[in-house]
Amino acid sequence: MFDLGLTELLLIGIVALIVVGPKELPMLFRKVGQFVGKARGMAREFTRAMNDAADGTGVKDLSKTLKAASQPVQTGLDSVRKAASDLTKYDPESETGKLAADRQKKVEVAKKTAAKKQEERQEAAKAKEQKSTEKKPKAVAKKTAAKKPAAKKAAAKPATVKAPAQKSNTKSASKKSASKPTSKDKA
Repeated sequence: MFDLGLTELLLIGIVALIVVGPKELPMLFRKVGQFVGKARGMAREFTRAMNDAADGTGVKDLSKTLKAASQPVQTGLDSVRKAASDLTKYDPESETGKLAADRQKKVEVAKKTAAKKQEERQEAAKAKEQKSTEKKPKAVAKKTAAKKPAAKKAAAKPATVKAPAQKSNTKSASKKSASKPTSKDKA
């Protein structure tokens, strides 16, 4: 109301304490509080009386019209809401409801026929796969015959692996025999 901050109120309290004195200060604050309360009550009564008088003359309706004119987007949204509320009042017994039910039945029949055709296509694809798998084992048998010589080469590789292992054993034995004469030479 007076737009006073906390520091300003504190300053007023200190000045009042100095001027009035500590004994009479609580009674002064009580009387000031009562006066402010009465002033606010009178302001509320005056505001209510003015609003009631304005409502009686039709100013409230005029203010609603002005608000609607100043906010065209809101009025557009209101008209859309009214139209949408009409759409929610769907009656299945009406002619449009019957037509919608007929369309729904046609859609279901179309879905069933499409599903049957899809199953037939899948069965035909499975039959082709079975025929092609029956032919493939014969071709695979011929290819395995061609791979048999390659398997012989693979068998030869492990033999070469074993040979170096034997050589390493002989080398260690030769090293031992070579180390004995060197020790004799030192002695």
